[in-house]
Amino acid sequence: MFDIVIKNGILIDPESLTRTNGNIGMKNGKIASITKEEIHGVQEFDAYGKMVCPGFIDIHGHIDWDDYCGELSLRQGITTTVGGNCGLSPLDINAFFAAQEKQGFIVNQAELIGHSISLRAEVGATDPLVPATSEQLTRMEYLVEKAFEEGACGLSLGLAYAPGSSNAEIINLSKIAARYGRIVAVDTRMITGIDMYSLVEVISIARQTGARIQVSHLVYQYGTGVMNEALAVINRARADGLDIRFDSGMYTQWATHIGAVLFSEEYMELNGWKLEDILVITGKYNGERLTMDIYQELRTHYPHTAVVVFTGIEEEIYMALHHPYAMPSTDTGTYLPGEGHPQIAGSFPRYFKKMVAERYELTIMEAVRKATLLPAETLGFNTKGRLREGMDGDIVVFDMQTITDKADFGLPNAYPEGIDYVFLNGKLALAKGEIMDRQAGKAVRCTKPVYDYQI
Repeated sequence: MFDIVIKNGILIDPESLTRTNGNIGMKNGKIASITKEEIHGVQEFDAYGKMVCPGFIDIHGHIDWDDYCGELSLRQGITTTVGGNCGLSPLDINAFFAAQEKQGFIVNQAELIGHSISLRAEVGATDPLVPATSEQLTRMEYLVEKAFEEGACGLSLGLAYAPGSSNAEIINLSKIAARYGRIVAVDTRMITGIDMYSLVEVISIARQTGARIQVSHLVYQYGTGVMNEALAVINRARADGLDIRFDSGMYTQWATHIGAVLFSEEYMELNGWKLEDILVITGKYNGERLTMDIYQELRTHYPHTAVVVFTGIEEEIYMALHHPYAMPSTDTGTYLPGEGHPQIAGSFPRYFKKMVAERYELTIMEAVRKATLLPAETLGFNTKGRLREGMDGDIVVFDMQTITDKADFGLPNAYPEGIDYVFLNGKLALAKGEIMDRQAGKAVRCTKPVYDYQI
């Protein structure tokens, strides 16, 4: 007798890229049986006509213990989130994981250690335009090693938030990541929305250190008419033997805080951004476009207010995600209900609706692989992202005919449709829109190298 049985589903195997009808039995948090034979469990769920696949892995998020943000991810079918991106993370990685190991969370959490905001602030390198001193860099190197020993799955660089970061900071810390066999996730140092230097810099990190590079939210960086050029740079690097991968969201409009260096008047002018093209999505001016008065007030007094820049070309979303080493991501973050970007609630359902159902860019097997196995392999999650006996019981059941996002600007937290069931570690977490378990998620510590930088 199994703990949970999912019956009559269309099982999507991202390793073999096949689909077959069958049943899944879970016991003690693991997938214990995949069979066409009749099996029974304490709880049984009929998935006739529905897709059954590993839970989705969001390789680029900012949940970091926010329960509401985690809930919106779970409702999309996301079972594992990777936090600490863009250079912003908790510094005590052991405490972060220990808390989840003790009390659970609404989804599984893995974590990167963030350089450009968190580590620099910790060592006193508080001016984003000034490089760290050698003493500060030595301290950061110690903290990065400590984080990797405690289970951080990689290093994150948010170079747009600390454009003064020196080459020594970037290379020295990335060398540590390479030595531990962990990824380096990079939010590139954009000067304008059409420069390729920032991407060439990322390729240079891989070339100098041997690190596996994960370029963050590629469409937000290069979805402004230069996606073909960006993909050509990545393809050339991969042809040269460099391990470059990337994630990308389902929107061209991107969000960050108004106090960032990239919203200085100089950067705004360089990029040709107009105040009326920027929407406030948190705080007292939520839902309003920027005016000069609002811009100056927020930059001066409320620099953590989130805004969205309306830019980009929609077709370049699909161009990016069609690439064999592209993975969907949410770039989700912590917001109050009614605030934020629709990516926090709609990204993965929108990905399947657009890329598979509407545009036929990917088969269902390919789309599942990019959302499960590829991020699992990238990060070294050896028991996730696979529909196989012995793997973690992280499973999503969804209806390919009805899956859709409902969130939009002004209604960013509207729940998606078509996600029937989500299981985490062999427990029912979501059923027909109802949260069933808020503590089923576990900490995901990385303890082994994912790659050998010397090969």
